[in-house]
Parts: sequence; structure tokens; C-alpha cells
Amino acid sequence: MEACLLASSSSYSLGNTKSLSRSCSRTYPHIIFVSGKGRSGNRWTRLSVTSSFRQTAVENSTFDIVVVGAGIIGLTVARRFLMTTNLSVAVVDAGVPCSGATGAVVFVGNDIYSVDDYMALLGQGYIWMTHKTPGSETWDLCNRSKELWEDLVDELRFHGMDPLQELGWKKTGSLLIGRTPEESEMLASRVKLLSEADLRAEFLCAGSLVAEEPSLQVGRDWSAAFVPDDCQIDAKLAVDFIEKGNRSSGLHGRYKEFFHEPVISLVRSDYGGEVVGVQTSKNILYCEQALVVATGAWSGSLIQDIFKGLKISFSVPVIPRKGYLIILENFQKMQLNHGIMEFGYVDHQIISRSSNLSASGVSECEKLSISMTATTDATGNLLLGSSRQFIGFDNGMDESIVNCILDRAQQFFPALRDLPRQDMLRSRKIRIGFRPYMHDGKPIIGPVPGLPKMVLAAGHEGGGLTMALGTAEMVVDMVLNNVPKVDPTPYSLQGRMVRLDKRFK
Repeated sequence: MEACLLASSSSYSLGNTKSLSRSCSRTYPHIIFVSGKGRSGNRWTRLSVTSSFRQTAVENSTFDIVVVGAGIIGLTVARRFLMTTNLSVAVVDAGVPCSGATGAVVFVGNDIYSVDDYMALLGQGYIWMTHKTPGSETWDLCNRSKELWEDLVDELRFHGMDPLQELGWKKTGSLLIGRTPEESEMLASRVKLLSEADLRAEFLCAGSLVAEEPSLQVGRDWSAAFVPDDCQIDAKLAVDFIEKGNRSSGLHGRYKEFFHEPVISLVRSDYGGEVVGVQTSKNILYCEQALVVATGAWSGSLIQDIFKGLKISFSVPVIPRKGYLIILENFQKMQLNHGIMEFGYVDHQIISRSSNLSASGVSECEKLSISMTATTDATGNLLLGSSRQFIGFDNGMDESIVNCILDRAQQFFPALRDLPRQDMLRSRKIRIGFRPYMHDGKPIIGPVPGLPKMVLAAGHEGGGLTMALGTAEMVVDMVLNNVPKVDPTPYSLQGRMVRLDKRFK
């Protein structure tokens, strides 16, 4: 047995966060290299935890596909393999499904709860195209994914099921609102582009906007781009539906979940260094065809950690971008007809503020982006957003950011100005998540150079639900060498991540 000692850490999923902890990182102690043979007789090398790590006996299991990450991307990738092939699939996560961008933690008052405790507030999702730009590098993927969601809805109806009950699916339409003549001109151009891309789109002047959304206080120069066919989806119902479908394949031995099991290492063959699986805190999971890493905002740190001991290092520039969503329960003061966002949501303009209340104790000026979004969910809750902030994996609540979001929303909705702030505080819950941010605005989807069995799918930021089904289709097509429905070139890792090891060139 060959061994060398090193240190590693993993921080790709929250796990159980029901505590007052302000950090979402997870650290594991020392690990060692161990050599041996896999099921097929090929030699493999893995990282094994020393006795300082408390774990159950490690067991071996073999699947065709191993998916690391049980967020919306990982779950839909598993679903696509199970629906369109006869392959077996394992999904592994350090926590529970969708505990990252879709719903990491919930604050009720000053108490913090994990997504386990407040699954009902997992989050409202949006399949919106109003703020997407035809001809951009993400347009085809977003449009294809929207088609796949609509196909799923049609399939549900064909089988006598109600998409509203199964997915929380509502065709509410979406409004992208401008408040200046300059924004109005840009919205008119956007409507023209959307129409040329075969989407139903309308330009609304101030009078028409009031008619569509009476709750707005519309000024003379206000206008909107309106896409009537945009939809809302309930994230909890969608996740439940996908998991139920995946688990039905488990009855035939094709699917298994390994939750609350952080991945601590890769298992690689000595013959060419091919990835043959992963080791979790409890199991070794072998993959015959592909290892898919879909760990959202934790993808960069996970890849860095599991490659450390193998003397091969990639820099995957996916970083967390923290976001808040305010939930005003059973809000009766106003009801919205459509999903609403202000024009600034397109690029989430960066503003600065002094951060004296930062949970991390950082006193320097932080970058914070606030843009108004507002929707009403199926149960009558008013959902207000949104913020975007680079502050690592700090999951603490900053009351000043909550106030910024409310102040922004009050500029659009008089009913919120008339409500005493203390009344809002009593009826609210705050959901905080971590969007997987890529600097160029495109997700990473593709095989890792030099490790062809390993596929990354991350960096969707706020578009995970919108792009989930299209991403899953793209990953499956890559693994099976199918002709792609959408050109995967813009999402390739080539040129977008730094490979520090040169051995496999």
C-alpha cells in the first residue's frame, strides 16, 4: 500500500444548517492515497479518510452515471438519463436537494432554518424570456429549455394531471418595466427582437401598463416589454415531481440517492488517470460511463479540493453570489397579475454601500446589486427581490439589505408604502441562497479536459430553473455522443478555466 498525507476540505453543499452558524463551508481532516483494484480488475487510486474522520464503514457501489449535486441541475440531469436511457444513476450530495441557489436557508425573525425545515418556502421559480436577448450565447439554451418545460406540461395534461398542482405551473406572463425615455426606447427594441425570434411580445405604453398591472404606480415615461407566455413554477413542487419520477426508477434498481454524504475524493484508474468514481464519507461510488459534477456555487471549491491530492489542478471560476428573497405571507394589500421586474434586472447594475452590519465583520465597501422583482405565488404570498452580492458563503442575514429590497419595491407599489414597516416585519420570511456565478454570464457545461469521463454543469446563476431541462439534455447528448439539439460550444470549458497541470496534454 502506497500512502502520502495531505489535507483537504469540501464546501459544496450546506447540509444541515439549522444553527446560528454564519458559514457554509465544511472542512474534512486528513486523507491519504491508497492504491488497489477496481471491479473490472483495473488498478485505481483513491483518497481515503484517516481515523480522525468519523464515518461508517465504506461500501462500494457501481452505477453507469454518478451525479454529484442534488440541485435542480443535478436532479434534472439524473432524470434525463433515467427517462431516455436504460442506464443506472446515483445522485450524491453533502446535504439535501436544492439547498444552494434554489433555497439554502430561511430566516423566520432572527432564527435561521435549513431547507429541511422550510421546504414549503423552497422558492418561486420563473421561466421568463422577457429579459433574455435573442442572438446571445445563452438564448438557444434558454429557449430550448423552455420548450422542454412546455413539453412536460403538455405531457402532464395528456395524462390527466394538472400542471398547477404538480409543478405550480402558471402562465402569468412577465413584464420588464422601464421608467425613463431611454429605457422605453431599449424596451421597444427588445420587443422587436423577441418578436423576430417567434415569441409573442408586446410593447406597453404607460396607459396599457396600468391596465395590465393596476397595483403599479405608473409614471408618464413608464413602459414595459410584455411576454404573455412566460410562466411561473413552484420550485418545491418541481423538485418533488422530479424526485418522485427518479425514485420510481429506483424500484427497478436503476436509481439511488446518497444524501448527507459529502464527496471527499475522486477515484481514478492508474491506466491514463481515468476517473472511475468518487469516494464519499460513507461509500465509494463507481461510474462506468460518466461522473457529472453539478454542485452549483460550490463547484469551483469542490473541484479544487478533490484535485489537490492528485497533483492536477483546475481553476473553475464559479463563485457564489448571495441573494435574498422576501416572502410576505398571505399578503392581501395587492395581488399581481404578472411576474414583474425592473429594467435594471437585465444586468443587475452594481452599486456600492458601506457595510457595517456584515456578518463576516468586513468593514470595507461591498458591492451590492438591488433590482426589483415581484410575483404572487399560488398561495397568495408576495415575493419580493432581488439582491446579488459577492460575500462568499456567508449565510447570515443583513437587515440593511432587506430594507434596500423593500425600499426599492416601494418605488413601484404604493400599497407597500402605506403598510407600516413593523407589520411587514411580522409577516415576512427571508430566503437566502447562493447563485453560481460565472463572470461571462454563461454556464459551464462540458467534459473536463484530460478527464473525458468527468462532465461539469454549473454556473447558471439565477437561471437554473429556466435552463435546467436544456442543460440536462445537453449533458446526456454529450455522454452518449448524440447530435446536440443546441450548440454546446459557448458553454465549453475550453478557454474558461485554467488547467495548472500539464501531464495530460
